[in-house]
Amino acid sequence: MGSKSYEDAIAALSKLLRDKTDLGSVAAAKIKKITAELESAACPTQFDAVKRIETGFLHFKTEKYEKNPDLYGALAKGQSPKFMVFACSDSRVCPSHILDLQPGEAFMVRNIANMVPPYDKTMYSGVGAAIEYAVLHLKVENIVVIGHSCCGGIKGLMSIPDDGTTASDFIEQWVSICAPAKTKVKSEYSGLSFSEQCTNCEKEAVNVSLGNLLTYPFVREAVLKNTLVLKGAHYDFVNGKFDLWNLNFQITPTLAV
Repeated sequence: MGSKSYEDAIAALSKLLRDKTDLGSVAAAKIKKITAELESAACPTQFDAVKRIETGFLHFKTEKYEKNPDLYGALAKGQSPKFMVFACSDSRVCPSHILDLQPGEAFMVRNIANMVPPYDKTMYSGVGAAIEYAVLHLKVENIVVIGHSCCGGIKGLMSIPDDGTTASDFIEQWVSICAPAKTKVKSEYSGLSFSEQCTNCEKEAVNVSLGNLLTYPFVREAVLKNTLVLKGAHYDFVNGKFDLWNLNFQITPTLAV
């Protein structure tokens, strides 16, 4: 039904209500209801972001916060997470949701394609600050880097032309952090389809990020002392799979000169 048909129907019903003052209350109520439904169909309600946030917080407060006073009372005094998690900003891969992590369990960093850049005090100070705080102050015992299926950031990395030309202000420069993963996949899996190469790169990029973590002196020291473990992971939300692995870095303490 076109918009003109809706308008005609609403106008006709409104006129009927005005002209037929002797309509029974039940009939009048039914006509008003039909009129309201037609108006709603003609002008669908727009998404109300504020209402969604308010109802979401109300559900959290009544179903979780108020039902777990001991947990939230303890969190009010401080945090001592066992995990630091690097995950993608992708709305489909929230670590707390897929791993059932509770408040206070994981210190998280989410960015495009869940990448960890190498140690650099100027270029990546935001990520560096998060790692430093997690390792030196929170004393996390595990850092987990989680890649995922259908990652747009990895697809972008695999699509960067060989001449290095870019078409974005930030994205391509950022995902190039894991360029070694792209190089390895292009070399070892050249016979696979582009989609299959991207899947392999999703996992290889995690390994590059794990290697980059060791460029942070405090991370390397904690790993050598066995107070910190680095783990890679891949969440396949298409098939409902979650893979977790360790890497044998074969590192040795740096000799003092």
